Amino acid sequence: MAMLLTGCPAQQAAPRAGDTSVQDRATVSELEQQERIGLAQPQEHVRQLLDLEARMPADSPQRMEAISQRAALLAQVRDRSGHEAAVEALKTWPANSPARAQVPLALMLAKAQWLKSNGQLGAGIRVLGGLADVDQAHAEPRMLFRTLLLLGYLQSDYGEVDASVESVLKAIELARSMGSGWRAASAQITLAFSYFRAQQGDHARQIMVEAQAAAKLDPDPVLMYNVSTMTGIVHSQDADPTITQQAREQALRYAREAQSRYLQALALGNLADFELRQENFSRALDLSQRANVLSQEIRAIQTEILARHNMGIAKIGMRRLEEGKRDVLQAITMDAQREASSYTADAWLELGSYLEKADDIAGAVDAYHRSRQLFDAVLRDETRKAMLEAQARFEDQQREREIQLLNQDNSLKAEQIRSRDLQLKLWAEVGVGVLLSGALLAVAYRRVRRTNAALAQTNESLRVQSERDPLTGLANRRHFQKDVGARCDDHQGLRGSMFLVDIDHFKRINDQWGHAAGDSVLIEVARRLRSVLREQDMVVRWGGEEFLILVRSENTDDARLLAQRLLDQIGGVPVDHGPLSIPISASIGFASFPMAPAGLTLAWERAVDIVDTVMYMSKAHGRNKAYGVAAVKAQTREELLALAGRMESAWHQGQVDLISLLGLQMEERA
Repeated sequence: MAMLLTGCPAQQAAPRAGDTSVQDRATVSELEQQERIGLAQPQEHVRQLLDLEARMPADSPQRMEAISQRAALLAQVRDRSGHEAAVEALKTWPANSPARAQVPLALMLAKAQWLKSNGQLGAGIRVLGGLADVDQAHAEPRMLFRTLLLLGYLQSDYGEVDASVESVLKAIELARSMGSGWRAASAQITLAFSYFRAQQGDHARQIMVEAQAAAKLDPDPVLMYNVSTMTGIVHSQDADPTITQQAREQALRYAREAQSRYLQALALGNLADFELRQENFSRALDLSQRANVLSQEIRAIQTEILARHNMGIAKIGMRRLEEGKRDVLQAITMDAQREASSYTADAWLELGSYLEKADDIAGAVDAYHRSRQLFDAVLRDETRKAMLEAQARFEDQQREREIQLLNQDNSLKAEQIRSRDLQLKLWAEVGVGVLLSGALLAVAYRRVRRTNAALAQTNESLRVQSERDPLTGLANRRHFQKDVGARCDDHQGLRGSMFLVDIDHFKRINDQWGHAAGDSVLIEVARRLRSVLREQDMVVRWGGEEFLILVRSENTDDARLLAQRLLDQIGGVPVDHGPLSIPISASIGFASFPMAPAGLTLAWERAVDIVDTVMYMSKAHGRNKAYGVAAVKAQTREELLALAGRMESAWHQGQVDLISLLGLQMEERA
């Protein structure tokens, strides 16, 4: 993966919130210079910013700006403890300080920067959603600019292209109102990235021409490094790789001009990534080794991880498999220690693809499986957070309903009291009073019944929503876990045929066409799956790009026929997304239970593990395939699970019988 140094430049701002006539101009100038070049040598500039903070008044706007910049640098190098300390300094800002009003914006920016550096794009966008509540007319302009630019970057990377363009255009407008051409050029770089992600390559390249012209009016090596890096990105899909190569090499020259070993390590890593894509593995290895040396010298863990990963991939490409796997595994271990699960999952996925090309099928299956486990862990964490938010909303709604019911109960009691008063005062008309009381009670009773019915209907609606995937409309894991018990016998054994469907190269779809296109693919695949299945069959969005299907038939031949229909239906025609026509295929793993020949049943969790394993075998053996387990030579559940744990080798040894199906080939598709 290529890496862009994403930071926000600074210039002299017009007097707005936090810029008063009594500010120390030398301090302001130094802060702006720190922001302009700080990301070139982040650790050194963190120390310089700490020295600056020590000389500033505790409640000064300049100190808040210094802390905000320091938080950005610490997020860039993923220094958790240092970043948390910077955030805590903002949280404990003096209450009587005029700059206190800027704390919410500063905290929002710092938190989102950390999430972005750890690959949590959606969470970062949600945090920056608080920008709508900020009084932007009185916000500190430098922090507001950084926030808008970061929001645009995250939205672009997440596939929300229209929103990204809107955010970045606001940043450009703000930069120009501040008289900061340098800032505007930096924002144009992000705008070009947004258009590139939207497959508007011509527009992206034109924006980069404008950005380069603007940057040359007030150049510095860091800005020109970013210009060159983005130029390489927007030309990366050119048939002729010359411009991309020249831009990456120019970025390396600017990094050297900046005398930044950190930027040099990044530039070498990006150039190595280019050589890997060109399959120039020996050249990629040389560049990666040089990047690794620089990273170790400056103790830059992030760039060292990138360098080690690229070194390993290059060695695998050169058929030095064991040595290459050791390097990649070391990089993965280092990344895992930094608690960046999404990046670690990507690393396993890339390792699997290169092992597959090197014909190490067992290694590829294992890497794909580990990638899937990590993606599942990330998904569970995101789902847990979403469920907590949903639970909070549900509890608020529940409290509101309880208040309504309490008010209705009070009204009922009031009616009863008035009825008793009438009985006491109107003995002569006791018959009328009884009738009136009965009428009042009947009205109140009907009102309570209507309320209870509405409450039950609302609760049922919430239950259905909690068991439904909002994007595809399919059931989700929560629903599956509740329903699957009915399909297991008294010994917790699953009966039926299970299929795990995984869309091939889905990450590439998101990367190439954006997350909105990925959503269109997921929605269409869900529709195609439903078109093949019967009403009584269960189809679940299992997570990410995976779908789980459970049918009642226990017959292996039925399962084979259904798997072939699923392959053909999914890959038959491309998916339309606006003007795009996106070709898709899927890899499928399936099995029927009880398992032949011994008629063994398994708990549903173990059944999922088996179809997951053969699904990844489908991927490792070329994708657009379905592998199914026809029989396992086992007499007990324990033997069955042991053989399933080494499915590939057990298959080659004749201990497992597999069904192999092939999807429609390109020439057969509509």
